[in-house]
Amino acid sequence: MEQLVETIVQKMLAAGLIEVEVSARHVHLTKQRMELLFGKDAQLHPDRYLSQPGQFLAKERVTLYGPKGMLEHVAVLGPLRTYDQVELSKSDCATLGLKGIPIRESGRLEQSGSIVIAGAAGQIQLAGGVITAHRHIHAPKHIAGKLGLRDGDRVRVRMITERPVVFEDVIVRVGEQSGWRMHIDFDEANAAAASGFTLGQILVFGKKEGEEDRKPDAAY
Repeated sequence: MEQLVETIVQKMLAAGLIEVEVSARHVHLTKQRMELLFGKDAQLHPDRYLSQPGQFLAKERVTLYGPKGMLEHVAVLGPLRTYDQVELSKSDCATLGLKGIPIRESGRLEQSGSIVIAGAAGQIQLAGGVITAHRHIHAPKHIAGKLGLRDGDRVRVRMITERPVVFEDVIVRVGEQSGWRMHIDFDEANAAAASGFTLGQILVFGKKEGEEDRKPDAAY
């Protein structure tokens, strides 16, 4: 049975298939901001571990305040990071009255938006760090190597749903400890009618300047 499962997994990978997860609004915090929001020496307490190794949904929640509204019970993801970041969909931004929020890769926070965050013990004004996350693929190094994917590639992915839209410009992130997943936000999920277990298929791999489009190598 294990051999059959492994064979199926390998065929799925060879066909460029990947599980697509929907990433809801959430916050990443530094130790300093964590203590301002939840008290001195406060710690994040894991509620559920995520597909990316070592990352978890914390039991702690925050409230976000914008010029026109608020969002309560917003998830905090762990572990703590070296930068504070708030990831919102465009619909979330509209609810809060935030304008000009850039679509960015995680960690690229230059000229990003500001917001007020409230926790159980305090409130802070985050001067920057609010982004809409660019849709992306997390690729373990061994899978990326088999498929010819490179860090920073931009690929096209067809959603295998009742509304099979094709997402262009999906960024590939290759890492030693990555889980093989594609992440989109709720606006993108709604556009593709994605819910529950959802697969996407990489149609055409990214290319660098002077290269032709690359397709998944089904020969390995």
